[in-house]
Amino acid sequence: MIGIIRYGAGNIFSLTATLDRLGIAYGMVNTEADLPQYDRYIIPGVGHAGAAMHKLESTGLVPAIKALDKPTLGICVGMQLLTSYSEEGDSNLLGLFPIKTMKFPQTDGFKVPHTGWNQVFPEKENPLFTNIPTGSHFYFVHSYFIEYEPLYTLSSTNYIHPFSASIWRDNFYGVQFHPEKSGTYGEQLLKNFSQI
Repeated sequence: MIGIIRYGAGNIFSLTATLDRLGIAYGMVNTEADLPQYDRYIIPGVGHAGAAMHKLESTGLVPAIKALDKPTLGICVGMQLLTSYSEEGDSNLLGLFPIKTMKFPQTDGFKVPHTGWNQVFPEKENPLFTNIPTGSHFYFVHSYFIEYEPLYTLSSTNYIHPFSASIWRDNFYGVQFHPEKSGTYGEQLLKNFSQI
């Protein structure tokens, strides 16, 4: 069963609606005492990474999250929280991936935030992308991106320049896109995560 880590910065409704539709069991993690009853976790997130980290710290869950040894998936800002630092708010984050979250440059012909559907190209074999064809479209909405580091990049996309669409290290995964808003392939990714 999936434990959704609640810290006041996640768009819980669209995620839980999708999990309900898929028949994937879940519950809410509000305190460290809630963690043992779940076998995997999702860290959702929308908005400002610095503010999200501050809210997460206020829950007292940070040391427990860093110590997790079960599959854990960060979505959007939840993915950015897994990195070491964000230019958004000049913020130190969880540091589970020694990479940075950077702001898109202002570039002629490109709007920031990056909002809409983009193709995603897996770069490693991993069960998270089982039954998802390379080049499938996923829905993004973000002004900051994870710097491209081949060691941790699970899949990539290109907007202004290449960046990590998803990352992977040990039991930790992150996706910059919103699988809960990405139609069939987003649902497949959530099913895959529920079975990793």
